[in-house]
Amino acid sequence: MKEFIYSRNAVYETLRAGRRQVFRLQVAQGIKDTGRINEILRMANQRKIPVVSAARNALDRIHPQHQGVTLEASGYPYSNLADVTDLAEERGEPLFVLLLDALNDPQNFGSLIRTAEAVGVHGVIIPTARTVQVTPAVVNASSGAAEHMLIVQSNLSQAITQLKEAGAWIVGLEGGHPQSQPPGQLRLDGAIGLVVGSEGEGMRSLTQKSCDILMKLPMIGQIGSLNAAVAGSVALYLTYLARQQR
Repeated sequence: MKEFIYSRNAVYETLRAGRRQVFRLQVAQGIKDTGRINEILRMANQRKIPVVSAARNALDRIHPQHQGVTLEASGYPYSNLADVTDLAEERGEPLFVLLLDALNDPQNFGSLIRTAEAVGVHGVIIPTARTVQVTPAVVNASSGAAEHMLIVQSNLSQAITQLKEAGAWIVGLEGGHPQSQPPGQLRLDGAIGLVVGSEGEGMRSLTQKSCDILMKLPMIGQIGSLNAAVAGSVALYLTYLARQQR
């Protein structure tokens, strides 16, 4: 299956990661070949990718936020859980995995992937159904970070079982549960699987019951909650900081 990656950062990181088959690069007519565009053209030339000069209205039909460049490529290359555990072992690090329980918004998904990549998460696990997948919109929202991240589609319950067998402690981000504890009371420096629920309903009941412990983010303002991407990103950074202090 082919799809169009759009926007400069997304196209640049797709080429840099080199995980997809690329069929052609389209560049808007009259665009200046400086900065990121120059780097994109250089990589395309190195890989002998056909470069097509396209009218802007043709690129607009692909996506209005193309920023003067689109890339026709194969579909997203999903990984498997063994790839994720192998990566942690290769790096000599305790396993660090983000699990997303039925997230639906591409912007939230992309933002969480971007944060996960920035803090050294070894892989992201999403359910096989009723969830957002890695689309060009997600790649764009992640600013291309999705191209460097190992993302796994799996039955979430089975994945959690496998992570526990690999020695991971499963921490569910759930602010409204009476048994949720603040991060200062938790050990987050070992092998961790951090679970973030959907935007509206949070974690599903079965997923919540599979967690070893639940975590809440302390809040003193007037707003009662954070959205999934913000809360998940804060939790990821708290886990990253705890791991740095090991």
